[in-house]
Formats: sequence, C-alpha cells, structure tokens
Amino acid sequence: MANHPLISYVEEARNRGMSNKQILDALSVAGWHTHDVSSIFLDHIEASLIPSPLEEGSSENIITVRNVSKIYGKTVVALDDVSLDVKRGSVTALLGPNGAGKTTIIRILTTLLKPDSGNVRVAGFNPNIEKDAQSLRSIIGLAGQYAAVDESLTGRENLEMVARLYHLSVPASRQRATELLMQFNLEDAGDRVLKTYSGGMRRRLDLAASLVIKPEILFLDEPTTGLDPRSRFELWHVIRELVKDGTTVLLTTQYLEEADQLAHNVMVIDHGHIIAQGTADELKNQVGGDVLELNITDADMLDSASQLITHLGSEAPRQNTDTNIITMPVQGGASVLIEVVRILDSANIKISDIILRRPSLDDVFMALTGHSAL
Repeated sequence: MANHPLISYVEEARNRGMSNKQILDALSVAGWHTHDVSSIFLDHIEASLIPSPLEEGSSENIITVRNVSKIYGKTVVALDDVSLDVKRGSVTALLGPNGAGKTTIIRILTTLLKPDSGNVRVAGFNPNIEKDAQSLRSIIGLAGQYAAVDESLTGRENLEMVARLYHLSVPASRQRATELLMQFNLEDAGDRVLKTYSGGMRRRLDLAASLVIKPEILFLDEPTTGLDPRSRFELWHVIRELVKDGTTVLLTTQYLEEADQLAHNVMVIDHGHIIAQGTADELKNQVGGDVLELNITDADMLDSASQLITHLGSEAPRQNTDTNIITMPVQGGASVLIEVVRILDSANIKISDIILRRPSLDDVFMALTGHSAL
C-alpha cells in the first residue's frame, strides 16, 4: 500500500501546497471515483500527508502570506517581512500611500513577481512554482492600476479576445462577453471602439475582462483611481455584488472612504510594513474618543489657535495649512467643543466652522504614520 502511485501523487501535491479539495478535484478529473478508494486507503493517505504550516488553523483563509520580503536592486525595500491572511468570500483592503508596497504584494500573489524570501499560498497554490502558477492563473482575476484594454477594438471584441485567451470556444466567448456587458451596464456601448469610452467606462470594461472566467479571487490594484464620484460609486456596487456571489476580493487603495465602504478587513501598509489591521471600526477605535475639527478664518492664527487648545486634546493638534483646518483627538464630547469656542473667542481668533466627529481612517493613518495616505 505504501508504494501505491496514488499515495505518491497525493504526497507530492500536498508538498506543493495543494489543498485536500484541489487534490480530490484533480483525482476526479483523472477518473477516480469515491467508491474505488476504500476507507483504509483514505486513512492511510490522511496519515501520510505532510501538514502544511500555512494551512494549520486557517482553513477559512484563501490567501496566506508569511514573512515575505522584496527588495528592488540593492537598496529599495518594497516589502519587509510581511505576513497577512485573507478570508474566503471577504473584501480585504490594503491601505497606504504610493510606494508603500501595495502593488508589489498584488504582483507576488498573482504570479507576476517572485519574493526574495517568505512563503505564499493562494487558494492552496504556491505562485512561485510554475506548475502551480499556471493553475492559479485559471482561477484568479486581476485589474491593475491602468486599464489593460485595446483602444482599437470595441468593448465586445476586447472581452471576446480575453475569453479566447482563456481557451473558451468562440460561441462561449461571445456569450460571456454579452453577459459581462450587461452586468456592467455597457451593452449600449459594447459595439463602440474604446477610443469613444469615458474613463469610468474603460475601468468598468477592464474589471469585466478580469471576470471573464468567473474567478474565485479578484485582485484590484487601486480600481477607482482617477474616476469621478459617480463612476466610483458604480464600481463599488459591482464589487459588492461580486462578493455576494462568493468572490473573494483583495484591493489596494489610497482612498480612506473606499476602504471604509467596501472592506471587511483593512490592512494599513507603510514603507513595506503592515503596521495595523482590523475592521474599519476596530482601527478607528485605536484613535479613541472623538476628533475636533475647526476651520480657522485667518491662516496666520493657526499656530496661536493650536497652542491655546492643545491642553484639551489627547494628542497634539495637527494643522493643514492648505485648508486652515486644525484637527485634534479629544475626550469629553461636547463640553470640549464649548471650551474650545470660549478660549478662541477670548483670544479674538475667528472660526469659520467647527465640528466634533468620530475618527476616520485618515485619522487612524495619521496617528499611525504621521502623514496622510495620499
């Protein structure tokens, strides 16, 4: 029994990072039937499998990254010992400024780049092994920062071309293109060349192309960058509908509101490090209390106003000299607001506006990094 070729196949598959489900699916395709395998044989397989440390206690995670680092050249550290998990059927947002390492993570997870060190599993596959990478590409979708579509073709022709590249038949490619054009409200523009599309329409078509194969996992690299608010809201709706249908989404963004609106889990990344993670509310609670925000009428009075009210905050006030706005975390609610108005009025410092609000993800990012996500 120990020398049975099926046992050798399963052991090799598990060493390459395949999950039990993927192994059983592969055996089924090869012609094996459940009744052909006795319970003793299955017990032997289970006992002989080498457990993967990445999968222990993490069956709900469809993406697992452990201690991954990547350096460009000799000095540019893109990722530094990054570890993260993405739950199946969820939306996870990587939030950070340009150069934080967000796109590098996406490229590693989608087989486009190999890390210098660390371990990665995506849907049970190791993206760094070519055989696994080929299998992985058949179940994932990727929409990069820039629309990867051909401007000389119509929207329909672009989708049919992508479908054919995935080896769909001509009839199946046409049917899938029609389905996607309808799903993304592009049916009226489907037979127009892309040169006539708006930026929002191109972005929706690019996202549609990434869904030709109905992927288990969809990777979106700053999907709404450059879009107007209406187009952004429409794309958010599409992403929510995909998740309802069971798709796992990993997106990168610089937009705090986008992460707040879409993500079940937010990971804050800065200078190649994951510096915080949790739900949007959990991250906001790290700031604590409320945030006082006041607009000073005279820009020359920003420093004076900050000095006068600093003792009322749980942290030092932060100034935005472009907008004349001071923000400061506070405890005590409305009583603090009243005291700030009294102090500044006594000093003849005029206020254009003043509000007391819950912390935003921008407040979280500023508290964690000392600078904005943009």
